[in-house]
Amino acid sequence: MNIIQTVIDLINSSEVNAVNAFFKLTLSFLLGAIIGLERRRKGQFAGMRTFAIISMGATLAMLVSIYIPQEYMGLKNGDPGRIAAQVISGIGFLGAGAIIQMKGSVRGLTTAAGIWIAACIGLAVGAGMYLIAIMACALIIFILVNMESYEHKIFRGGESKIIRVKVDGVMTDISHIRKIYDDYLIHIQDEFIKYEYKQEITILNFVIVTRGKSPDYIKMFSDMEKAEPSIRSITLTNEVNY
Repeated sequence: MNIIQTVIDLINSSEVNAVNAFFKLTLSFLLGAIIGLERRRKGQFAGMRTFAIISMGATLAMLVSIYIPQEYMGLKNGDPGRIAAQVISGIGFLGAGAIIQMKGSVRGLTTAAGIWIAACIGLAVGAGMYLIAIMACALIIFILVNMESYEHKIFRGGESKIIRVKVDGVMTDISHIRKIYDDYLIHIQDEFIKYEYKQEITILNFVIVTRGKSPDYIKMFSDMEKAEPSIRSITLTNEVNY
């Protein structure tokens, strides 16, 4: 019983020791891996290993940040938050790497935010805020797992999509195509037009938002082809082709 109490006291100690360092690194590993597991389930490249390493790295930075002024009392400016503060700014490079800009389409924002919060959770564990770190991890998992379905229910049919139309020749009038969008209750947010004069091809990119439920795109594309016989192809995508 005395041994168990001693271990608990060492874990809860404000000073860095081998026992609480091992416990903190293990806990941050588990919390980071849980977040990474959910991201991997969504098909993201940053998975369990990435998030576990980020969380553990932040915890280790916090431990070092506490240990230096604790061990070297001669340091007049020993600030336990100095090294840890650099983690918050430095983790932005990893977050930026998770965001892929693809010609008007952004991917990886949620994963980048997850990387940032995983680092913050690691810092919290390193500072001994175990319960708060566990609560934060639980809330993050709830957001990643449940909030997506809620968003789809609330904004059903309101997501932005891009319809790319490739037409033979240099097209100067697209009012008849706009009319088809109006017939299907589709709002055009923006338009991007590209002329290939040498190849005599026009590429039209329509950034659209649907009103209500999603329209029958197959039927709409058929109507567009009837209205403009020179259409070579129609693509429904999330990426603008400039």
